[in-house]
Amino acid sequence: MTRKNLVRMALAVLTSSLVLAGCSSNNTGSTGSTSNSAPSSGAVAAAAGEHNQADVTFTQGMIPHHEGAIDMAKLVQGRTTNAKVVDLASRIEKAQDPEIATMTGWLKAWGAEASTGSMPGMNHGSSVPGMMDPQDMAKLEQAKSADFDKMFLDMMIKHHQGAIDMAKTELQNGSSADAKKLAQQIIDSQQAEITEMKGLLTAGG
Repeated sequence: MTRKNLVRMALAVLTSSLVLAGCSSNNTGSTGSTSNSAPSSGAVAAAAGEHNQADVTFTQGMIPHHEGAIDMAKLVQGRTTNAKVVDLASRIEKAQDPEIATMTGWLKAWGAEASTGSMPGMNHGSSVPGMMDPQDMAKLEQAKSADFDKMFLDMMIKHHQGAIDMAKTELQNGSSADAKKLAQQIIDSQQAEITEMKGLLTAGG
């Protein structure tokens, strides 16, 4: 009896070993599928890259629009000593330059062309709301001190409002999560700057 029991125990151990081996090989397969799902970061990136024509239109329009704001911000140096206007222009430049790089990357990933124009941010037509034309930019270049401050703030308010209108259209019609997130950021930040600029105008700069 004891010997039979020992044999049975040995068989049970062998059987359980085989079952464990089979499970472990199944786990390897599932690990393989887990490691396959690890590149799901790539799948997530691909999903995040999903877009429609509204996203492309928004991005193609917002790049030159941002470039226009940066062109205006660069004119501040040497034309005003108003610390608040200088600080505002610096913040606009620092915020919008990285966003241009981000949006340019999206267009490349989407296989879409970036907008082109004879001069960055200028004269891209009425399809880009709030854009300054070359005549407006020439007037701003010639202005100095308080005249420059008023003209700069008036023009930048109009420019920001155009960006907000474009961003709202993107929120309504776009499908890219990243583009819509940026659109909301543009609305929030530029609306706050419009309020700031209106305050500067009311206070006389």
